[in-house]
Amino acid sequence: MKPFSLTFKAGAGALKSVRKHGFDIASVGTLAGASGGAKWLVLSQLDRAILRTVVPKLRGPVHLIGSSIGSWRFACYGQADPLAAIERFEQAYLEQTYSTNPDIHEITAKSREILDLVLGDNGAEEVLSNPVFRTHVMTVRSRHILASEQKALLALGLLSAALLNAASRSTLGWFFERALFFDERDIPPFFDVSGFPLQRVALSENNLRDAIVATGAIPLVLLGVPDIDGARPGVYRDGGVIDYHLDLPHSAHERLTLFPHFYGRIVPGWFDKRLKWRRPQPGNVDRTILVSPSDEFVASLPNGKIPDRSDFVNYEPAERVRIWKQCVAACEALADEFSEVIEKDQLAARLEPL
Repeated sequence: MKPFSLTFKAGAGALKSVRKHGFDIASVGTLAGASGGAKWLVLSQLDRAILRTVVPKLRGPVHLIGSSIGSWRFACYGQADPLAAIERFEQAYLEQTYSTNPDIHEITAKSREILDLVLGDNGAEEVLSNPVFRTHVMTVRSRHILASEQKALLALGLLSAALLNAASRSTLGWFFERALFFDERDIPPFFDVSGFPLQRVALSENNLRDAIVATGAIPLVLLGVPDIDGARPGVYRDGGVIDYHLDLPHSAHERLTLFPHFYGRIVPGWFDKRLKWRRPQPGNVDRTILVSPSDEFVASLPNGKIPDRSDFVNYEPAERVRIWKQCVAACEALADEFSEVIEKDQLAARLEPL
């Protein structure tokens, strides 16, 4: 029997609900999108399948919560023609090119250029007026020396944060403040998320672009975004620093969260990637359904791995683009399998505990 290309995992509440009552698409109240940079390419076909099979049956308001590349994907979901936006994003991301030794300014400028292509002239307005989706963007506001763009100081601050985080995740609050840019039409279930200092900022056409750029601003790779409109003065950076895979309350009462993800596990923060014992709080994912490529599928991809940021260094530009396009084409299998599972009502039989 051919191995499955996708795994479906669920928190305890979602697992019990779907096995007992089946999966009702209209029960989805949140879509979650994690940080991961180029890893998103393994989901671009799955995003298309979700937009075709799930989104037309959703009952709003449905909250979109993303950090880093997750927010970029959801900037496509929220537009009037989300499939066309995904196409623009994928093409621009695949074909991005740089000088031989790009500096932080060149990479930051390219990020802005890609976002302008994704949103076009009316994208921001469409996202903020979407009748079904409420888009929310998680960033962090840097504190102390982590607000500096001086490489040595910033690196020292990041090292200090990483070392203390290994002892206790709560220490990240000494270095960063969560900054949730939210659609104020409806309050999301994570509006009062605890554990770290939190600032809430209403999204507007004046700050949407800056918020999206900020949540993807990896320290030492891209410049942070200073003094975003409506937010406290300061430098805003990658939301994945604290919320790498969104260890926060996903779902409102009696609704489910659909979480298309690169991996079959959730890593709370950016500094937790090598801390195998660091796991999300069970209550945060109780009603979450995680959809991810199976290990067997990943092994079948070019070089047996999901695209990532190291590919910019490890491959010549033309080779990187070729490999990434091969990966995207192979991932049509994920979209086909997801569509079949949803349309043939197979989710309950496929679910495993998260």
